[in-house]
Amino acid sequence: MASREYNMQYRRADAAGKKGDTCWHPIEVMPLDEVRKLQERKLVEQMAYLKERSPFYQKKFADAGVSFDEICTIEDLQKLPFTYKTEIRESLNANPPFGHHLAADRKDIVQMQASSGTTGSPSYVALTENDAEMWHEMNARCFFASGIRPGDMSLHGFALAKGFVGGVPITQSMQYMGVVDIPIGADGGADRLLRAAADLRPRVLAAAPNFAVFLGEKAPDILGVEAKTLGVEVVLVGGEPGGGIPAIRQRIEEVWGAKCCEMLGGTDMAVAYWGECEEQSGMHMVGMDYIITELLDPESGKVIPFTDGAEGELIYTAIGREANPLVRFRSGDHVEVRGTSCACGRTGPKVRCIGRTDDMLIIRGANVFPSAIQSVITDMVPETNGVMRVLADFEGHTSQGALKVLVERGRGRSADQDAALKKSIETHLRNSLAFKADVRIVDSDTFEKPGAVKVALTLREYPDLP
Repeated sequence: MASREYNMQYRRADAAGKKGDTCWHPIEVMPLDEVRKLQERKLVEQMAYLKERSPFYQKKFADAGVSFDEICTIEDLQKLPFTYKTEIRESLNANPPFGHHLAADRKDIVQMQASSGTTGSPSYVALTENDAEMWHEMNARCFFASGIRPGDMSLHGFALAKGFVGGVPITQSMQYMGVVDIPIGADGGADRLLRAAADLRPRVLAAAPNFAVFLGEKAPDILGVEAKTLGVEVVLVGGEPGGGIPAIRQRIEEVWGAKCCEMLGGTDMAVAYWGECEEQSGMHMVGMDYIITELLDPESGKVIPFTDGAEGELIYTAIGREANPLVRFRSGDHVEVRGTSCACGRTGPKVRCIGRTDDMLIIRGANVFPSAIQSVITDMVPETNGVMRVLADFEGHTSQGALKVLVERGRGRSADQDAALKKSIETHLRNSLAFKADVRIVDSDTFEKPGAVKVALTLREYPDLP
């Protein structure tokens, strides 16, 4: 489990020398047959480690009637049951602070992080020194793919004060790759962030996509100049689906005059391990030496290959992880494969995240993701304000009725036009997503705006709204 030594054999003493390279690490462009050999060697090592150190997986494997020694190939993983988020929460509750799935000695834990708690209480994740190195390494690959280079300055627009992975780990990973992080964070407010941008003129802005739009649109009010004059060339986004929504991406690029690239990850495995290259055609898996990824077809429940156009849920198995290694972890991220080759030379498959399986609603038999609804509403700016909420006022995720969608009318639009706007949105949703919506038009300042970093697309409150 020597990830530090593995990384350092490739990491150059002079990080600035990477400016002319096409990738941060050779694994990103390695032929897939060689990647597979590396993954399976590390998989066997990980199984031996879990067999010795993980009470959680010792019980889980025994209950499934599978021996650790049987798992030697990627296909062998299909003999194993999935690991669910609920199991991790139960493990944490039963044995705080890091759960029965902790597989390293407490004395070796050097850092902890928490998820943002979007589906319940936060998950607390322990890291050894090697694990932390692994996180920084994968983040660096994502940053580099997006055009960020050693020596750049990056304005930190994710929250720093909430103890989640968009905060301190992003700062640490920027420093790891030789980038100067400006650690203000979204919690520091738009005023401080924009004034720092004006003073320091960073080449990079890293933020949630909706917050990047919000921040850029506030620049004229706060600074008296447009955001595109501040020198930002790369806007790195993640943490919510907006980076994959064309209208939001287009707005980010317009307001900042910069290229927008997306990253995807999750606290249970790392921070980010899917990174978008400058071709902007999808996010590459850049952590193939640390994570084995399967694609689960939600219809059949079977693993399917990463072929262009395939859709499914991402399933992850850690290899080389020490503190909290997970096996066949159901991420909840539902993706579409956008290709298996790229002009950049990276060999990892490319994806766009469509939404989360735990957010997916089934409306009269049609699968509906809130992020897809958001895309339609954003396309209808300025008639709408680009802000919506789904009111799921039914038990579970299935309804035979029309889905209530609350949409803010565009700024300056009259309420007299609401009836026509309602009909137009309902028609667009039916034609684009094949489901029946009951749209309610609300004032343009009804909901909290994206300045709060996280934009919840599925809310079960607001009982008093029309």
